[in-house]
Amino acid sequence: MIGVTPSRCASTLDSLSRVLDARYPPATLMWLFGGYLALWTFLSGGIIDRYARQRPTRAHGFFSACGRLWFRLARLTALAGLVYWLLFEYVHPWLFLDVLRDLTRGLGVERSTFLWRLLFYLAFGTVLLTINLLFDYARIRLVVEDRRSALGALRGALRFLWHHPLQVAALYALNGLGFVLLLALWFAASPGVYGTGLAMWAAFAAGQLYLVARVAIKLHFLASQTALFQSHLAHAGYTAAPAPAWPESPAAVLITR
Repeated sequence: MIGVTPSRCASTLDSLSRVLDARYPPATLMWLFGGYLALWTFLSGGIIDRYARQRPTRAHGFFSACGRLWFRLARLTALAGLVYWLLFEYVHPWLFLDVLRDLTRGLGVERSTFLWRLLFYLAFGTVLLTINLLFDYARIRLVVEDRRSALGALRGALRFLWHHPLQVAALYALNGLGFVLLLALWFAASPGVYGTGLAMWAAFAAGQLYLVARVAIKLHFLASQTALFQSHLAHAGYTAAPAPAWPESPAAVLITR
């Protein structure tokens, strides 16, 4: 019998624990993560461009935008990697090994120590989410405004977050709620212990549906953030489709003659 345990739930929680505890994934997974990051950096330019134009761009338009924007977005991704590295390499040890240790040194109650650690987790998680939002809107601003400077896109994103904090936070919370509901549904319906045959294939299909749902939520994050940015900075028509005008093609000219 082949056992399939609820390891997917455990892996999701383990990933969250690794982030909050600044534990790097195994070296073999780092290569996969690097490949995923390079692929997502390439595709995100075409995805944001498609959302900003609010019309089909077809395969040639999509991949043209991907190629044109890749190097700019790669520089932005490199900046994000540097910021996250500084946070996990220096800020996280300072908070959890120095400050937290000094605060809890004289505490004799384990519950109090746990509450302090939970508070520090919330503070560090808030910083991570803020950095994530900053680079999300920097990518959007770089694509929608056709910027060439990654630092300029970051400054523009920072100004946008500063002037519209409530709208940005509310949208992020709504999108995050959708992700939490998906996780809750997956935890409740994730496969238990199965053998071979139909049950095994049903568990495999459920896992693939979960992955598709996660990708859909990630795309919805980008779409809603792009729409919010365009609506507030009057960019709704910046890259939108032009209004149709007669004649639409040389063939139409021949018809009128």
